[in-house]
Order: sequence, then C-alpha cells, then structure tokens
Amino acid sequence: KTPVRAQANAALFQKVPEESVCWMSHTDYISQPAPGFEIKAFTPVCPVAAAENVEKGLYCVQFHPEVLHTENGTKILHNFVYKVCGCAGTWKMDSFVEHSVNALREKIGNGKVLCALSGGVDSSVCAAMLAKAIGKQLTCVFVDHGLLRKGEVEQVKHDFVAATGIRLITVDAADDFLDALAGVSEPERKRKIIGEKFIRTFEKAQRQVLEEA
Repeated sequence: KTPVRAQANAALFQKVPEESVCWMSHTDYISQPAPGFEIKAFTPVCPVAAAENVEKGLYCVQFHPEVLHTENGTKILHNFVYKVCGCAGTWKMDSFVEHSVNALREKIGNGKVLCALSGGVDSSVCAAMLAKAIGKQLTCVFVDHGLLRKGEVEQVKHDFVAATGIRLITVDAADDFLDALAGVSEPERKRKIIGEKFIRTFEKAQRQVLEEA
C-alpha cells in the first residue's frame, strides 16, 4: 500500500483526493515520463505513478486501480471510462441479449441452424439465444462422448428439451470415443483424438439432420 499524490486537473483523478492509498506491488520504478507525456501522480519513491498524453489519448498508471486496496480505484476507472473514453453508460446486459437476439433473427431469416451443444457455458448460452431468436428453426446436437460428469447427459436433456423445447439430437458415441482413447496416456494426443472424434461425430449428425429435412 503506497500513498500516491495526484493532480486534480488530470482526467483520471477528477474528484479524487489529492493523496490516497494505492496498491503498487511490482516494485517497478519509472524515473521520467516518456516523450510527450506529463506526470499526473507520484509517490515518495516513484516520480511517475501516473502520466498522460492528451494529444495521443494515452493514459497510464503505475499502480493497480482495479483492486480493493486502491482507495479510489473505482473512481479512477470511472473517470477513464466516462471522461477519457466518452462512454455513455447506457449499456445493460438485458439490452445486449435483446439486441443480439434481434441481430440473429435478422441474419438467419427463414434459414435453419445446426448448433453443436456441449452442455458447457459457451455453447449453452449460444443455443439459448438461438432458440430465443429462431425457435423451431434450430436443431442442437449433443455428443455423449463418455467423458461427462455423472448425470450430465440427463441434465442437458432436461435443460434444453423439457425446459426450453429445443430440438435436441443426442448422439451416444461413448464406446467410440473410449475405444479410440484406450491405451493413450499422453495428454496432447488425447486432446487431438477427442477433437477429431467430436468433429466426425458431429458431421454424421449433420448428415442425419439434412437427410431428415
């Protein structure tokens, strides 16, 4: 924890006390600012704790504004986002979902989408947003490769069929995956085998969906 003295007229330090405690944990030392930069904060042992080049729009600090130990870190970050970057602060997560769903609906139109669903966060969010955007036009493929947690297959089926009504094709490929992995101990080799098997299994499911269509 280090006392930092800042200039009140600096963009990053508006409405920040002239002296406050900041977290400087790396013991790096800057003796002078880079050409075109002006010093905007310093400590008893570090002549350059913050500097700015307004012309180039560059602002830098030598401490951690993002940690709780920095007393006014949130205010410094607030100044950067709103004063320096000029952000409006109108973005909200719910509007992000709404805008993204509308964008998906517009882009896909009457087309159909095949989504590889693993049950993890990324693919699950993707599937949920696609379902919200295009409904019955979506088909998800879930590959049971035999390496899932106990009960995960049933959980995915419940979450994406019973709860949302998403059309879900579950492929039982556990034996195929485990046979391919038998006797393999090297981690990178395992990853490549799993990746290759997953792609080929998904391709088979894709052909099935196209034939049914």
